Amino acid sequence: MTVTPIDTRFMSTGEQYDYAVNAMRAEIKAYITEYRLKSLVLGISGGIDSAFAAALLRPVCDITDTKLIGRSITIETNKADEIERANAIGNAFCHDYQYLDHTDIYLQYKKLMPALDTQTLSKLRMGNAKARFRMICLYDLAQMNKGIVISTDNFTEYLTGFWTLHGDVGDYAPFIRMWKTEVYRCSEWLCKSLPSLQSGALMQCIKATPTDGLGISSSDLEQLGAENYHQVDILLARYLEGDNSQNEHPVIKRYLSSEYKRQNPLSISRKTLYLDI
Repeated sequence: MTVTPIDTRFMSTGEQYDYAVNAMRAEIKAYITEYRLKSLVLGISGGIDSAFAAALLRPVCDITDTKLIGRSITIETNKADEIERANAIGNAFCHDYQYLDHTDIYLQYKKLMPALDTQTLSKLRMGNAKARFRMICLYDLAQMNKGIVISTDNFTEYLTGFWTLHGDVGDYAPFIRMWKTEVYRCSEWLCKSLPSLQSGALMQCIKATPTDGLGISSSDLEQLGAENYHQVDILLARYLEGDNSQNEHPVIKRYLSSEYKRQNPLSISRKTLYLDI
């Protein structure tokens, strides 16, 4: 995997942001046109990534006459400020937006989950179940509206495993090669050209404390053992360049322990199965 040198690693100028946004929008537009999509479905959490996705997608949807469908799906642990931000983003950017509370449905399923307690493993299991419940809803909407589900993962989350297999992954990941730091910077740049309603909603998400939305911890950075995402991105980028001096840092440990996700699904090669290959 190629990573740019340390001094120029992250986007830092308006020209770079403009180029990146235009490139992503051009790719999304081409994909919509090629596959004749009628909708893009977006799960909106109240966090920066889904907010950035909404701001990125809306102009493309307008140009291609494609419906941007947004849903904020509360399940048990979503906080009031997260819901408020999600509603602001959904109402500002989506053609079709609804807030849904699936807590009762989830709690019925939770009764069937064996051996739950207050330990981390149980929290992870419950968090993964919530992500998969949300994805059931989003994929059903996509099929009903002849569209696809948009992934809101960035490169930092992809590398650290901050996503759920068969949960919050989606069909199309427009900025999965952008570091989290770049998502923040690009969002701030977008705010300068957006109408006040949209820029205000996006800015709320920029300023918010990043959380996984699953109730596992009070913030993402708490789980990563870092002060900010710039530090996380630097650690990861240096490691990918061959710097092994921080191998015991929680960020690098998460990268190594989540490799199975990035290799999913594993498959057995035909060479293994046949004698004459």
